[in-house]
Amino acid sequence: MPARNLQLAIIIGSTREGRWGDKVAHWFASEARRRPDLLVDVIDLAEVDIPAVLPMRHTPDVQAYAERIDRADAFVVVTPEYNHSYPASLKQAIDVLNAPWRRKPVAFVSYGGLSGGLRAVEHLRQVFAELHATTIRETVSLHRHPLLFDESGALVDPSGPAEAAKVMLDDLVWWASALRTARDAEVADLTWIE
Repeated sequence: MPARNLQLAIIIGSTREGRWGDKVAHWFASEARRRPDLLVDVIDLAEVDIPAVLPMRHTPDVQAYAERIDRADAFVVVTPEYNHSYPASLKQAIDVLNAPWRRKPVAFVSYGGLSGGLRAVEHLRQVFAELHATTIRETVSLHRHPLLFDESGALVDPSGPAEAAKVMLDDLVWWASALRTARDAEVADLTWIE
């Protein structure tokens, strides 16, 4: 277990009306909250006003979002697959920032039809690599997601997804701890130089 709790930001990537992302994210957040080493912050992009045309300076809403991303030690992006890729709302939320993603691990929970959203994940790996973030191999992929949840938004059979979530979170915590230690050492080195 890390010396101090890790801040995990779970980002709901879809903003569509009637989306499944909130159900998927709330299930996953409950899995993450079972861990004593994580502090969980669910960021719903449907509630963050990221303008389509980005101004030179952050709006107050974007600044508040940037601060939440900056505080995080690790990220889990919850994404559907739209037309073999991820939502435009998620791309805008990633691109509006740069430095807060740097040298932090990113994991994915995807959902969709037969592919379970995995094509969206493969596109996102390239985007985060450009931002100097580290994507981890382990994912949670929910294939044919409407069949997996009941009317209340609970998984009908949580055993398989829960095991996948545990494996992914174990790996994410390892990376988050290692990268936070490296970032802290870098800051300490810079402070010594000044």
